[in-house]
Amino acid sequence: MNSLTTKSFSLLSDHMAVYQFMLDAYSPDYRNGLPAPFWEYALVSSWMDKSYLHRCRMWKDRETIVGFCFHENPVTDVYFTLRPGYEALAPEMAAYAAEHMPRLEGRHQLVLMGKQAELIEAAKNLGYSQVGGYHDQIYDCAKPLEYPLPEGFRFTEPGGVDVAKATECCWKGFDHEAQEGPWDGQYEDAYELVNAPHATPEHHIAVMNQAGEYVCYAGMWWVPENKLAYLEPLCTVPAYRRKGLAAAVLSELYRRLRPLGAEQLTGGGNPFYQKIGFGPGVQWTYWQR
Repeated sequence: MNSLTTKSFSLLSDHMAVYQFMLDAYSPDYRNGLPAPFWEYALVSSWMDKSYLHRCRMWKDRETIVGFCFHENPVTDVYFTLRPGYEALAPEMAAYAAEHMPRLEGRHQLVLMGKQAELIEAAKNLGYSQVGGYHDQIYDCAKPLEYPLPEGFRFTEPGGVDVAKATECCWKGFDHEAQEGPWDGQYEDAYELVNAPHATPEHHIAVMNQAGEYVCYAGMWWVPENKLAYLEPLCTVPAYRRKGLAAAVLSELYRRLRPLGAEQLTGGGNPFYQKIGFGPGVQWTYWQR
């Protein structure tokens, strides 16, 4: 492997190439790493600390990216993507993460997908032990998802989500209102999300009550190259929970994206997903030493 080199990640010059690499490496079981929208969604979100991006590192075979070590939020969580055929790089990548990725106030851990076997073995050899994990629920679009929208509510039309209303819905839906006070009307940060290079805001969807207020919202990153409907975020305003709105909005996303070729719809670790038919698609594991 004399043709291999490494390079620190530069947001301005490297993002598009890294995104394409993650598309190329994608596997439905995440054995090669997380889907590309996971990385881009973080980069354009206000909650991610960008000051440590220079520590993220690429491995290249001539001009082709074959490995990527990166953080998301918090910066002390470290992730890996490896191109198939380059699994022998796992020990070097894990060693780099152990020595150079952020370690703040004693916090540092590797986040490995359950089938990243070579990286798990490399972590063990470096003295890491598994300290936890969970299963991400994923929906197999080969079967129908058919939860009706309750009476008195309606969906936004395709491409018709209002950025300000969606931001307010997220503020309330993620319980910021209860913890930090009423929404202050600032939604400029949301434009970074909808204007991300690979964002698909035309597929975002919200549920409106009779007054036209957004009470449930789902962001959607449609990845045709991977036939993947990547859900991020999903939330429901507290007063409207347990009414079947989230199940209905996911069903509507299924109906809109299945004809485009979607084979998988991502969910999360919340038991809600399993209740409506999502399956335990991907295991996430946490490693510390």
